[in-house]
Amino acid sequence: MSLDTKNQYDAAYVSELSKKNNEPSWLTDLRDRGIQGAETLPLPKPEKTKIDNWNFTQFNHDIKSATVSSLSELPTDIQGLIGEENESTNVLVHRDTTLSYSNVSKTIQDKGVIFTSLAEAVQNHGELVQKYLMDGVKVDENKLTALHAALMNGGTFLYVPKNVEVDVPLQAIYSIETDGAGLFNHVIIVAEANSSVTYIENYTSNADTSAVANIIAEVYAGDNARVLFGAVDTFGKDVTALIYRRGIVSRDGRIEWALGQMNDGNTISDNTIHLHGDGSHTDTKTVTVGRGEQKQNFTSQVFHYGKNSDSNILNHGVMKDSASSIYNGITKIEHGAQKANGEQTQRVLMLSEKARGDANPILLIDEDDVTAGHAASVGRVDEMQLYYLMSRGISKNDAERLIIRGFLAPVVKELAIDSVRERLVEVIERKVK
Repeated sequence: MSLDTKNQYDAAYVSELSKKNNEPSWLTDLRDRGIQGAETLPLPKPEKTKIDNWNFTQFNHDIKSATVSSLSELPTDIQGLIGEENESTNVLVHRDTTLSYSNVSKTIQDKGVIFTSLAEAVQNHGELVQKYLMDGVKVDENKLTALHAALMNGGTFLYVPKNVEVDVPLQAIYSIETDGAGLFNHVIIVAEANSSVTYIENYTSNADTSAVANIIAEVYAGDNARVLFGAVDTFGKDVTALIYRRGIVSRDGRIEWALGQMNDGNTISDNTIHLHGDGSHTDTKTVTVGRGEQKQNFTSQVFHYGKNSDSNILNHGVMKDSASSIYNGITKIEHGAQKANGEQTQRVLMLSEKARGDANPILLIDEDDVTAGHAASVGRVDEMQLYYLMSRGISKNDAERLIIRGFLAPVVKELAIDSVRERLVEVIERKVK
């Protein structure tokens, strides 16, 4: 069955949206460029995944939710993601496109840290937002990045000034609660020179909610800055998700990614890092579990420009039922990136005859004095392992769960953010039962 991919929203709608939000002219112009590109640019073409019939364009864009004054007024599942509130709790809760709840400690505000909704940042920190918005991800990359620029309706802005170390995690929760919603969420994280910060985000949706999620995160690590970015995505089976996460790293800077990509619906995920500075570093660890009939495409790629730059990609995925996933790993070492090192490992475990997994590691080397390597494996559950466990009185389901735990453990135990690791374990247990 073909799907209508014509945009519901036109230039007049976008212009009125910007006017209603009282946005500056530069953002109005950005939205205008976006809606024009959305009419003419092609869809992205993820490797080995046909997305022409996926719903990226039919949705309700004007979705709002209520604001609350305390954690106790939030839905219980969101409260469970936050835990107990205390003086070190720093959290933004976005429900649909509304910043429903916010708690940011005076301690980090006094250090000059900005942690707020993107809409509020546009009004109060417009020059900073303009500098970074749609710089890591370009408006004209494809039809869906252009549509994102035109219809941004939510997101977070996090700015850490020079020489500031934030020693408590900052958390943002994004919950889709309206059926038929279109969430165009944009996250910007800026860590200036010699700063450090840990940011954690959770994406979720109500169980029976159908929606379109078009998400972009842009992360900028300045000279000798460190960003730990943790995420657990748990959209339901009727949510079509496009997720771009991009990192730009300067001299001796570092971005570490801990990603639990646990959506139940069709998903495209692109995690791309540009190591511009000498001595820059990135480390990406990703865990996925696919089930049902969902189709997923994951791309992890690193571009080395700086000398002595270093990257590591580690992806482990489990496919159940009739789920299928493509894992694309690309390490590109550009000419001049001497002494660079790039490593990647991709492993996929299939639990049923109809499950499909495909791992595609690629090294592109334009410089001689470098080191690089890759490893990949795709296979089914070892029947001898299963037989051994079952011969000890363990049921087949429990035996499979133990094998899955062991398969994912090398990635999960290496995640640097405790709360992301704990949340991932909960989600994995739920998905493999």
